[in-house]
Amino acid sequence: MNPQLEAAWQVHEFLTAQNLRYVVIGGIALQKWGEPRFTRDVDITVESSVSDPPRLVRLITEQFGSRTQDPVAFARRTRMILIKAGADIDVDISLALPGYEDHVFLRSVDFEIEPGKSIRLCSAEDLVIHKAVAGRPQDMADIQGVVQRQGEGLDATYVRDWLKAFADALDNPELPDRFENAWRER
Repeated sequence: MNPQLEAAWQVHEFLTAQNLRYVVIGGIALQKWGEPRFTRDVDITVESSVSDPPRLVRLITEQFGSRTQDPVAFARRTRMILIKAGADIDVDISLALPGYEDHVFLRSVDFEIEPGKSIRLCSAEDLVIHKAVAGRPQDMADIQGVVQRQGEGLDATYVRDWLKAFADALDNPELPDRFENAWRER
């Protein structure tokens, strides 16, 4: 198994034992939904209590260590937990907020990384939404790859509805165009 998948599996085993919902996003999800590319890290979104994120941060960093000096303070500022898993692989864990991410967990799918071992991946639509919100040049190429590979199988209405909501919330009216441009070119 490649090192990133091994790291994802280790985090999966831990989070599952803690009864925490999670999904893998980013480069690993592209292996299923888009144009696969090399990724150096693992990106995960985990269910978190809005009322007590420090407990979750401590729980995870006690198991895996932290890549930051003060992981609780860092998580308060960024809603991220930065750890290492597997063979010294960076794992970036974002703390989910209720709302959109509840849908992400419900729509997630199993992804078999080797016989008898599956991790949870975000849906193709949610990968497009995450990539559109992030908006980096590589994210635009990733969106194009997902749209090309999934084609009419994508629930474009779901993507459009959430991108419109994020565009309004982030005061970024161009955000939906990141999907629409790729959709027109498919």
